[in-house]
Amino acid sequence: MTSQPIIDAHHHLWDLNLRKHPWLDGRREISTFRYGNYSKIMKNYLLSDYQKDWANHTIVKSIYVEAEWDPNDPIGETEWVQRYHDETGFPNAMVAQIWFEQENANDILQGHSAFPIVRSVRQKPKTNATQKPFDFGEPGSMSDPKFRKGYRKLSKYGLHYDLQTPWWHLREAADLAQTFPETLIILNHTGLPADRSPEGLKNWLAAIQEFAFEPNTAVKISGIGVQDALWVDNENSWIILKTIETFGVNRCMFASNFPVDSLCTPMEIIYNKFKTIVKNYPLESQAALFHDNAVNFYKPL
Repeated sequence: MTSQPIIDAHHHLWDLNLRKHPWLDGRREISTFRYGNYSKIMKNYLLSDYQKDWANHTIVKSIYVEAEWDPNDPIGETEWVQRYHDETGFPNAMVAQIWFEQENANDILQGHSAFPIVRSVRQKPKTNATQKPFDFGEPGSMSDPKFRKGYRKLSKYGLHYDLQTPWWHLREAADLAQTFPETLIILNHTGLPADRSPEGLKNWLAAIQEFAFEPNTAVKISGIGVQDALWVDNENSWIILKTIETFGVNRCMFASNFPVDSLCTPMEIIYNKFKTIVKNYPLESQAALFHDNAVNFYKPL
């Protein structure tokens, strides 16, 4: 099992000596962090730490995702990641930071696209913390006209959109996919199925089914940790299998979300669980989930 070549489709690195991550260096606290107290990850996390975490698994390449670097300097993060790849060989593709509604969105996208490592961008859109009604067009949301004005430029630069949003905003995401069919939306963290009540899981499944109906969508199976729990076997297995059933094997990628998910479960256990859950799948399907789909979507260096 440990010999399966893996491309980790979603992870982070950070050097807090750079003073570019206010949420990690003590300048700004995220009071609503979904895993609760995150003080354990408020330290440098670089390639040597990541290699230690992947333990006996065979991580051959990886996809770096923006880590809430100082939003006044989004290109600075891309420069740092590109240089880190050039020096170490990791990571091998990047999801860069963007703010679509800003006037300089086109300049930032153009700047990111000049770096060989960039494949996608991420902006966490404005969302509701609960499942209450959401006004279509609200500033900062996926339906905000200013957001969409910047978003439409992704196709110009051949970039994807990595979307992190709670599942109750996936109808809005499906509309975004319909409106801009030329742009691939890659849903992060399985649509965040944090509500593990029967009703919550039922509604999560309906939401990802509606989103997955759009052909220009894909998903990263990651981020399904539960606060103060190591790994919830039955629930997590059901979530993973339903996600694969919904999107199909060729639109799903396994990912660690490290070091963030270290707050819940060691990376070695996460990948062991992934492997166990799909062990009866054909070998070509397992290869797709762990490696080949990440090649197709991110074309890592």
